Amino acid sequence: MRPRASRFALWLLLIAALAAAGTHPVWLRAAGGYLVESEPPFPAQAVVVLAGGYSGNRVLKAAELVRAGWAQRVLVSGTFYYGRKESDLAVDWAVEKGFPRPWFLSFAHRAESTWEEARLVTAELRRLGVRRFLLVTSDYHTRRARACFRKAAPELEFRTVAAPDEDFPDPWWRSRQGRKTFLLEWAKTAAWWLGM
Repeated sequence: MRPRASRFALWLLLIAALAAAGTHPVWLRAAGGYLVESEPPFPAQAVVVLAGGYSGNRVLKAAELVRAGWAQRVLVSGTFYYGRKESDLAVDWAVEKGFPRPWFLSFAHRAESTWEEARLVTAELRRLGVRRFLLVTSDYHTRRARACFRKAAPELEFRTVAAPDEDFPDPWWRSRQGRKTFLLEWAKTAAWWLGM
């Protein structure tokens, strides 16, 4: 490459780097926002709460949907921790926050991924006769969870409702936990796209 062309290329690279640095809030917010695919609720037979989300925001969001009249019961999904059912712990948390225990049905399983959880939960929904439900998970997890449930049960009708998560604040890139959540969810999303 000639010296003049090299200098021009370096100037273009510098301008691009400065533009990226100056506009980082816009594209970082868009990259995080892509992960969130929340829909307005509709009348349903049940609300499904996915495992994880250790702050309790997921189960509390589900309980709020029942209180608002969108459904009459909540199926709480969860794995096992130290010999205890995560779903039972989530139900206990919601009850401590003032929600009636009869609203909740604990569903414990040993799924190790959202895809495995989607297959197990949709099988349980079919067994219960639920054909229309609201799917509640953390905001950053909604897009991938929705895709997993669509694939697991295309015949079931559902909407995905985001529960706010303090590990994915706006702007997420300003907190260590927000950055970790973003990178991990994007890695899982890429793995889903690749069929891994």
